Amino acid sequence: MKKIFLIAFICITLSFVVLTIGFGHDCNDKATKDSFVEFKNEQLNTKIKDGDIIFQTSISNQSKAIQLATHSKYSHMGIIYKNKGTFYVYEAIQPVKTTPLQEWIQRGKDDHYVIKRLKNVEKKLTPATLKKMKEIGELYKGKDYDLYFEWSDDKIYCSELVWKIYKEALGIEIGQLQKLSEFDTSHPIVQQKLKERYGNKIPSDEKVISPAAMFNSSKLITVEEYN
Repeated sequence: MKKIFLIAFICITLSFVVLTIGFGHDCNDKATKDSFVEFKNEQLNTKIKDGDIIFQTSISNQSKAIQLATHSKYSHMGIIYKNKGTFYVYEAIQPVKTTPLQEWIQRGKDDHYVIKRLKNVEKKLTPATLKKMKEIGELYKGKDYDLYFEWSDDKIYCSELVWKIYKEALGIEIGQLQKLSEFDTSHPIVQQKLKERYGNKIPSDEKVISPAAMFNSSKLITVEEYN
């Protein structure tokens, strides 16, 4: 009988040790991950500047169509601004608003992002021009997202917001404007999305600025990329 109790005691003790070790590993893994994220955030904060432009692959239901039509994986973008020591992204979603930078990054596919900056930024993005950019941006704040990609200020989409802010504040056009008819509409996913939006009346001559056109602009340089 004593032998049975001894065996049971050993089994229970071993089980407790295994559980304790496993729990310890989970805690260590979480602490390591949290430390890594904090380290990455600190690194990022030392590299970015007010007025930088950030790109990501959106997971919205129209993202794949945009990627296929523009031959680029980047389907969403915004402008980075600093406020009271914290970085935010000014973006056109629904509606136009300011989003904390880390929240914005985590909303994209695989947390992947690329940050770009104007060449000779010190000469172009002065405190005065940054102030003007933010003032112009405020005029669009709260406006609805433009599902039809129209070149008006009534509603606005992500790349249009960034393009217009830079154009109106600095007189700089980042990326080449295109007509809707210039995009690749051959893929069924793109055709389906166009059908949903426009029916049989696709506005082929509508002016459009895409995230891809801005991403590929020679006026920008890459300052940071993750994943």
